[in-house]
Amino acid sequence: MPTIAIVGAGPGMGLSIAKLFGRHGFQVALIARGKDNLDALVAELAASGTTAAGFLADVSDLPALTAALDQAAERFGGIDVLEYSPHSGLTMVNPPEVTVDNLQPAIQHLLYGAVTATQAVLPAMLAAGTGTLLYTTGGGAINPYPMLATLNTAQAALRNWVHNLHNALAGQGVHAAIVAINLLPSATAPAGVPHSGPDDIAQVYWDLHTRRDRPEHLVTA
Repeated sequence: MPTIAIVGAGPGMGLSIAKLFGRHGFQVALIARGKDNLDALVAELAASGTTAAGFLADVSDLPALTAALDQAAERFGGIDVLEYSPHSGLTMVNPPEVTVDNLQPAIQHLLYGAVTATQAVLPAMLAAGTGTLLYTTGGGAINPYPMLATLNTAQAALRNWVHNLHNALAGQGVHAAIVAINLLPSATAPAGVPHSGPDDIAQVYWDLHTRRDRPEHLVTA
C-alpha cells in the first residue's frame, strides 16, 4: 500500500488530507509535536478504516524531524507522498520592524523544516522514479499582508523554492507542488470572512498528486 506522510498533522487540514488519501488506499504517517494530538488523529483514522501511525517531532528540531520521517518510512516500507503543512502561527510584524531575530523562527519553521523533510524522503523517491512532494503556504506568499511581514517572507521563500524544485525534478518521476490557501480553512466563519471547508480544500492535494499538471494551486474565494 502507498503511504503519505503528513508533517504538521492536526485536526483541520491535516486530518482532512489524511482521510481523503486513506479512502484512496493510502497508509498515513502523521508527524506532529503533541502525543495527545497524534493519538486522537490515529484513532479517528482507524475508525474510518485507514491504517495510520503517529511520530513525534517539532519541525523546528531538524534532526528530530528527519528521525521521525525515517521511522515512518521504516514502519510503512517507504513514503510515496510528503505533505508539509505545520501551523506557523500569526505573529504580527510590520515590514519596517523585521529583524534577523524575529524573521529567523518563521524561516526555521517553514523553509528549513520543508527542506529537511524533503531531504529525508527525496533520495528514495528519485531512486524509485516516482513520488509526490506537496507543501502548504498562505496567500500572503503571493500578495503579502503588511502585518504579517515575517510570516509572509518565509512563505514566499518556501513558494520560490518549491517552484524551483518542481522545475529541477521535471522528467525524474517526482512531482513537487505548493498549495497557497488565501482564506480561512474552516466549514464555518464569521460573517464576511472568506472560508472553505478543509474537506473541500483537501481535494486540491489529491488532484495535484494524481494530475501532476502544475506546480501551484491558489485556494481563494
